[in-house]
Amino acid sequence: MPANHLQRNSFVTRIACHQAQRLVQAYSHRAISMFAIAVIVVAFQSLMLDAAEDASATKPNIVVILVDDMGYGDPGCFNAESQIPTPHIDSLAHDGMRFTDAHAPGPLCHMSRYGLMTGRYPFRTNVNLWPTQPLIEPEQMTIASLAQSQGYHTAMVGKWHLGFKESGYDQPLPGGPVDCGFDSFFGIRASTDIPPYFYIRDDQAVQPPSNQIEANNSEGWSPIQGEFWRAGGIAPDLQLKDVLPRFTDEATSIIERHAENQDAARPLMLYIAYPAPHTPWLPSRAFAGKSGAGMYGDFLMMVDAQIGRVLESLRTAAMEDDTLVLFSSDNGPVWYDADTKGFDHDSTGGLRGMKGDAWEAGHRMPFIARWPKHVAAGSQCDQLICFTDLLATMVDLLDVPLPQQAAPDSFSFLPALTGKDDGETKLRDEFVMRAGGMPSMMTIRQGRWKLITGLGSGGFSKPKRLAPSGDGVTGQLYDMQADPQETNNLFAQHPEVVAALSKRIEAIVRAPHRTAY
Repeated sequence: MPANHLQRNSFVTRIACHQAQRLVQAYSHRAISMFAIAVIVVAFQSLMLDAAEDASATKPNIVVILVDDMGYGDPGCFNAESQIPTPHIDSLAHDGMRFTDAHAPGPLCHMSRYGLMTGRYPFRTNVNLWPTQPLIEPEQMTIASLAQSQGYHTAMVGKWHLGFKESGYDQPLPGGPVDCGFDSFFGIRASTDIPPYFYIRDDQAVQPPSNQIEANNSEGWSPIQGEFWRAGGIAPDLQLKDVLPRFTDEATSIIERHAENQDAARPLMLYIAYPAPHTPWLPSRAFAGKSGAGMYGDFLMMVDAQIGRVLESLRTAAMEDDTLVLFSSDNGPVWYDADTKGFDHDSTGGLRGMKGDAWEAGHRMPFIARWPKHVAAGSQCDQLICFTDLLATMVDLLDVPLPQQAAPDSFSFLPALTGKDDGETKLRDEFVMRAGGMPSMMTIRQGRWKLITGLGSGGFSKPKRLAPSGDGVTGQLYDMQADPQETNNLFAQHPEVVAALSKRIEAIVRAPHRTAY
């Protein structure tokens, strides 16, 4: 609903109060019964309530759930042959909309999260894998600062991985979530295999990482799978196996407290960033051996159960109908061809590659939106979207202006989400990304075509990089409609398409301001 409509509702409410008072005062001087006065007051109270409900309905609660390193083919709602039961993720799809062409803005954790938060492609900044300085600039608009400016209570739980200004663990940690628009934060600085390991409350270490933990690996898996973590400092109050349920406890507590103190003028925005099924794979006893995909599948079942707890908390708090829930994964899985064959489970859902890659499995993600009465239940949308689009979508939803230099790579997908195309909102028709392991390798998707400006995966899959063979083929061009598995390189057959897409990449990379508006 437009902002001026909200203003009109507020105005109507004030007028209703004023008119009710005037009528009561006027009629109290006459021979009117108290019953008639009561009828008048009730009528205006009804008008006031309708206006308030209409206004509050324009600001739904927003819960963003981002899991870590889950593949397109892991949840059953995206892959009927999945060997991993995911009933709670599937329930979101049953009650909401599946997006089949949704992409992370980068195929690695930090890249993806930067784009999600800022509406800006991560190649526009110096995004480091293990940031020791904040990646988000002071005063840079984020989805949290936008929501906060519109009266939302904003909270984050989980994995940040966008850097703090670190000067010692007995000192504040500036530049994190509470400096980027969140009223509160409880989480960890990066992954649960990247030390030091310690909990952070707002901008303070809960306990410093004063103990040490030895490195660990699992026999029978690659060095970056299984119960893998690196050696380093760890806080006395943190055990890696307890991180997932600890975050869920925190998230459900935030929902419960919000419901107890609920104010229609101050909805909730909650961002839950689970650091799983990223390594270490640590399923609890209740899930061990329960999937058909080994430790990985068991751990993902545990992640799904945590999501179920969050959804149940929304139901118990009577917030389910007024909450837009968005679910996705930050990038693709660490799942090799040998794993697919050994477990008969295709974590990538038929897509090529894995985490880090320019190939599709590195960045095409399962994406689900549930918003009762606004998003059609059991629906599917093939519209191209990127995580950077969340900020523009929230701007569209809340009907607020967006500064010229904010969110340069963000398109609203609200019309696709609600099925209400206003004819004015421009939907995304292209997507640009840098590969995870090759800074010089860029990817552009435009319509049916996808161009990769180099040979190889550019990421975790082998070959990571291939030298040109001398036949003039220096990159990869795929027809994603005819060949979504990226098996037939058409680079040599369509030089005009290669030239046009290469030129478009240059234009987008060089664009100093908004490319989406």
